Amino acid sequence: MPDQPIYADKKAFFDRMLTIYGRKPVLETLQDRSLSCHALHLAKSNREAGIVSTIRQCAQDLGIPIKMHSREALARISKNGKQDQGVALDVLCPSFQTLTSYLQESTGRPRRILALDGINNPQNLGMIIRSAAAGEVDGIIMPQKGCAALGPLVIKASAGTIYRAPLLHSPELPEALKLCQEKGAQICILEAEAPLSLFTHQAGQFCIYVLGNETEGVSEAVKGLADKRLSIPMRNGVESLNVAITASLIAFNRYFER
Repeated sequence: MPDQPIYADKKAFFDRMLTIYGRKPVLETLQDRSLSCHALHLAKSNREAGIVSTIRQCAQDLGIPIKMHSREALARISKNGKQDQGVALDVLCPSFQTLTSYLQESTGRPRRILALDGINNPQNLGMIIRSAAAGEVDGIIMPQKGCAALGPLVIKASAGTIYRAPLLHSPELPEALKLCQEKGAQICILEAEAPLSLFTHQAGQFCIYVLGNETEGVSEAVKGLADKRLSIPMRNGVESLNVAITASLIAFNRYFER
């Protein structure tokens, strides 16, 4: 049964929400007036002094609702009770959405997507997001399973671009890629021995580039879905590049195709 319009709108709103935690990250986000914050969450056990008082005052000045919680309830909101320091903040990220809703949008222009297959290092994930936001990438498929959480280290490594990045949420990557293939997407993976270069490959109307795990590369389940295998030509015996560097090459490759 299709969702009712009011429910669908509410769900779409919360799909665009990113909850961050930690006192310093929350304060820095509140001080960025270009961002839209939905609600501030505080633990009742916090001492009302120092940075907590500053956070509260900043939220009040901006008219952001402040919600008080038990320590246990706040941990459920932050999803990281050991590191949230009794503070969490809901930030509205306009370009976040589910992959399903993205695929439902009608577009006549070419689409270039990055898909993340087990990116575990928060710094790599943040730098990938930063490159994608800066370059010509229309979306980043971010599976709920297998990748680093979008915590303070990712936000810092992204230099704050995560709030504006086109993240496409999906439960698991193989199912997401199959859904994209049904919509005509070409799935490309990077392999050192692949005969076709990333820089000579002619991307189709809808192309997805998969970035594999830092140690093990692309998973076997995703390899089985690949339509194209691409390589990055390298010299001097270098076998591979950091995954975030690879993301940058993909993000800016179109500039060199012109």
